[in-house]
Amino acid sequence: MKKLLIVAIVLLIAVLMVLTVPDKAAHKEAMMKAIKEYVDEEATEKFGDNVLTKLGKGVVTKTVELALNSKLKVNNYGLFNTTSVRYDGKDQLLSVGLFGTVITFDKEMLREKLEEAAKAKEEAISEKEAAKQSERELKKLQREQRKREKELAREQKRKEKEARKEAKRREKEARRAAKQKEKEARNQ
Repeated sequence: MKKLLIVAIVLLIAVLMVLTVPDKAAHKEAMMKAIKEYVDEEATEKFGDNVLTKLGKGVVTKTVELALNSKLKVNNYGLFNTTSVRYDGKDQLLSVGLFGTVITFDKEMLREKLEEAAKAKEEAISEKEAAKQSERELKKLQREQRKREKELAREQKRKEKEARKEAKRREKEARRAAKQKEKEARNQ
């Protein structure tokens, strides 16, 4: 009897979990609440509480909301679900939903994730800049190589031209010498 009661309770809990799995809107709402709290706290702490800060907070919140609308992916596992966003080729877990409740990042976890994202972006930018610098250096070396090749080609042409001139001069001298010998031969 105890086993049957335990099985019934487990089945009842499983059915309850299936029936109370939160939808995408609930996940988005919970995340937006956490993000809004974080943005409000950070903006007020750094910039004070004024009209521009409020406007900036609204813009940031709307931007994040639009990003969540397009990028948020719900992974349903029957008894519970999770949401994730694809970032840098990996799925980043954002929230877990079960029993009608969404468990999302707290402000500290959100701060850490945003700092990680900012750091990753900075690293990507610095890698991109390093790649551009390497590309510029490579192009410079290639230009210098082409310049040297052109100089060598010009030098080769100059030497060939001098060699042709020298050959013509020798040929002329040989003709002169032949004429001179011919003249001497006639005179004798």
